[in-house]
Amino acid sequence: MKEYFKIAWRNLWRNKRRTLLTIASVLFALLLALIVRSMHLGTWNKMIESTIKSTTGYIQVHQEGYWEDKTLDNSFETSSNLEQKYRSHPNVTYIVPKLESFALLSSGNQTKGAALTGVDPDVEDLVSGLQKKIIAGKYFTADDKFIILTEGLANYLKLTVGDTVVILGQGYHGVTAAAALPIGGIVKFTQPDMNNLLTYVPLSLAQEIYSAPGRLTSISFILNDPEDLDRTRNDLAALGPQNLEVMPWKDLLTELVQSFEGDNVSGLFMLGILYLVVGFGILGTILMTTMERKREFGIMTAVGMRRYKLSIIIVIETLIISFIGILSGVILSLPVIYYFYLNPLPLKGEAADAMAEYNMDPVMPFLLEPGFIINQSMVVMIISMLTLLYPLVVINRFKIINAIKGR
Repeated sequence: MKEYFKIAWRNLWRNKRRTLLTIASVLFALLLALIVRSMHLGTWNKMIESTIKSTTGYIQVHQEGYWEDKTLDNSFETSSNLEQKYRSHPNVTYIVPKLESFALLSSGNQTKGAALTGVDPDVEDLVSGLQKKIIAGKYFTADDKFIILTEGLANYLKLTVGDTVVILGQGYHGVTAAAALPIGGIVKFTQPDMNNLLTYVPLSLAQEIYSAPGRLTSISFILNDPEDLDRTRNDLAALGPQNLEVMPWKDLLTELVQSFEGDNVSGLFMLGILYLVVGFGILGTILMTTMERKREFGIMTAVGMRRYKLSIIIVIETLIISFIGILSGVILSLPVIYYFYLNPLPLKGEAADAMAEYNMDPVMPFLLEPGFIINQSMVVMIISMLTLLYPLVVINRFKIINAIKGR
């Protein structure tokens, strides 16, 4: 095999122009594929991560039946012991307790339905960065007795920081929930639905308003390693009482999952078209080199080289070219991907509006993970090896006399 490798290596560099052209075909195929795939996966990963952190977490614990009927009657009683058990799990970064319900917010003649969410101020800020979205007023602490409105809701009710808003809703077990709270801050979200609907109060204040002391509608979990989701879910289910339902984000955010799967199929289809074009480009180079070397093959066979040995040499040549091309493609693509990983591309127009729907900044982030780089490299290697079929067929079928004459 060592002799085969020496012959193949020398054959490649006898015609440097031909070899470099073939390597360039493989290189640019992988370079383009990696950049396109990194951009596509990076955008979706950021979108999914942002949605998960601002809504359900990677895993959510709630009372059985709550997800189908989101009422306070389907809330559950928590305890410091239970929450400590959840926090002690090695894959749990944060637990995010919430008490959520709907209420009517009123000011003068203006009334609007809104989602009132009781949160742990410190944890909520760490997970969703809520404090950074404050555009007026201040963020609250656990002991504060004021409400934070979203910008759209405040504009509709014609309220600002320091004004008072009246809250009317239904509390736990049908108790009337009513309060008049000062507005301590106004927060702005890029997603219009969120910016016109959400309100926040400290968790203890929400429990007081809804007559639900010590109760929660859900506990969300932010994980150290989201890839270890299934095992963590099983562990958390074993830690809590049987009346609690433990659901992963894919079961909670089904629309997001379906959107990703649909877009991923179209992305793979476009990538397939790219590979088809690239494959024909590599095949064209192989066809050209095979026709140029037909006389060489004929002479080598005429002087005693067995056809199967000649085939082995061609396979080794292709492997060397593919390896050099793939390695060069990875090396050249990594600085580009890394740059845009740190400095995402800014978006405008409809693309920016689409990002806003998921409460994301209007940028296109890139993904920097070894998994997709290895996968795309393997695909390009397979395409390169498939182009071997033509020269192997030629080697095993040509007539020596015609080949020597260049026919």
